[in-house]
Amino acid sequence: MAVMQLIDAIRAAVRKVMHHVAVGLNRLSRGHLSPDLVTIVGLAMHVPIALLIATGEHNLLAALLLLIFGLFDTLDGELARLQNRSSVRGMLLDASTDRMKETILYTGAAYVLATGDHPTQAAWAVAACGASLCVSYVKAKGEAAIASAKHVDHAALNKMFAKDGFLTFELRMVVLLVGLLINQLAIVLLCIAVLASYTALQRLVRISKVL
Repeated sequence: MAVMQLIDAIRAAVRKVMHHVAVGLNRLSRGHLSPDLVTIVGLAMHVPIALLIATGEHNLLAALLLLIFGLFDTLDGELARLQNRSSVRGMLLDASTDRMKETILYTGAAYVLATGDHPTQAAWAVAACGASLCVSYVKAKGEAAIASAKHVDHAALNKMFAKDGFLTFELRMVVLLVGLLINQLAIVLLCIAVLASYTALQRLVRISKVL
């Protein structure tokens, strides 16, 4: 419980900082900076990050870029709220690009492990990617089932399950970032695979109870 409270406090602090950044960018662009553009730029920049990971020689730079462009995932939401552009379409774009980001990053990780001294460890990257996608799939499918059965608004459902489970998207990215910083990519990928699988089961149980 204490760990989750700390995570929530950090998440709130990051959101507060990114709100101020969004205010500044919105003022500089005179309201013309689109949240969708921020989302797409954030996605595009994960390609060079994955390429850096794939080399196995630039983990610190990859970690720095992952930190910077990972914050775009919060920035686009704050900008959308600031401009009153929050929408179901925006939620779809945000959630979809997050899954694309993970696939891109784990592909880079799988490559560097497959070409290293212990190529079988590449399977851990595949498992991490699959488990992470399962977390999101269970949430998306569960929300659709609840919305259909109980006629609950999708926005309300998204808030209900956004932080549900132990290893959410933000935490998976933090764990990956730490792995890059300490140069222990294989170990953290194994941790993500195990904990993300547990998280998917957590969500499945909770959604099943709601249904």
